[in-house]
Amino acid sequence: MKVTLTGCGGGTPKTLTADARSAFVRADLIAGAARLLETLPEGCTENRRAAVQAAAIVEILRSSGAERPCVAFSGDTGFYSGVQSLVPLLDEVGIDWEIIPGISSVQLFSARLGRPWQDWNLVSAHGKDSDPVGAVCHGKPAFFLTGGNPAEICAQLTDAGLGFLPVTAGERLSYPDERISQGTAAAFADRTFAPLTVLLAEAAPRADRRAGLPDSCFLRGKVPMTKQEVRAVISAKLAVTPEETAWDVGAGTGSVSVELSGQARRVYAVECGVEACELIRQNRARFCAWNLTLTEGRAPEALAALPPPDAVFIGGTSGEMAAVIRAALAKNPAVRFCISAIALETLSAAAAALDANGIRAEVVQIAVSRSKPAGTLRLLLANNPVFLITGQGGGI
Repeated sequence: MKVTLTGCGGGTPKTLTADARSAFVRADLIAGAARLLETLPEGCTENRRAAVQAAAIVEILRSSGAERPCVAFSGDTGFYSGVQSLVPLLDEVGIDWEIIPGISSVQLFSARLGRPWQDWNLVSAHGKDSDPVGAVCHGKPAFFLTGGNPAEICAQLTDAGLGFLPVTAGERLSYPDERISQGTAAAFADRTFAPLTVLLAEAAPRADRRAGLPDSCFLRGKVPMTKQEVRAVISAKLAVTPEETAWDVGAGTGSVSVELSGQARRVYAVECGVEACELIRQNRARFCAWNLTLTEGRAPEALAALPPPDAVFIGGTSGEMAAVIRAALAKNPAVRFCISAIALETLSAAAAALDANGIRAEVVQIAVSRSKPAGTLRLLLANNPVFLITGQGGGI
């Protein structure tokens, strides 16, 4: 037996390559999704078995007695295809295989739009925990295999403040009732689409979010804000990576949240002040920090619905320091903390709360002075000293 793993293109006979058509016609068994088996070209065997799971396909092949079987896959065999999971199983049981690629949905969609796809960010939301907001923040359009739910992708973009983002949907590509439609993420969030739909979202606007942004860049009103030099040290202490999630508890103007959003996958700014929440929204838009999510409410109650954090900055807790630390540790026992304090009482509470949870606290004092012109001279004016208390949970 030698099995041919064959890409079916868009799922209709007209999108089959000549090699794929020949492989199907000479096959003595064809396995694959029922939808694909129903649209095979004329002259194919009637010995067809519907299956999509790799293990089930292997079992069908082993018990079939076929000599020239084919397995049909939608789209292209190298683009988010079941071929990836099937080939190792075939190798395990000693079944020889060859691959015939097909035309992918991204190729079909690109052709319909008359646009090259080589600079698109390609994302699959089919059976995967995708990150639509992160996908559009790389400075290029994002193409989604939607898993049948483009409206949910558009809803996530809208919730992140990207409801204005232009999007294009391609429904049932290559079928007689194919439809291409354009709109915005907000408009598509409430629409119903065919199960076979792909989506192209244009690149989100970008802004400078380098570490240590000048204080003057932020809108702040009368809300206290963590200063530039302190923010730079906080970022260094937390050392957030692009795949991690961060919390900013007591976010104030959102200045630390904005800084962290340039490093993390997702940032959740938790704030209970009405004016501060509005400033966070404005600063998110100002810096195009679309992966920053505002959670309005008082900690620790507001933390219950948040995903587990890898890093937590605590700028204020209204006396609930210990409860906030326990809440973060309950989500991730190995979470990293950085807590700021200007009052000695807050410093003591933070160190005690970390110690109570078996975390060795490290304390750093930052004293920043800034120059101010005084005639022909420059005077240094001191800002309030700031304590940063850091520590990491010991894990499970």
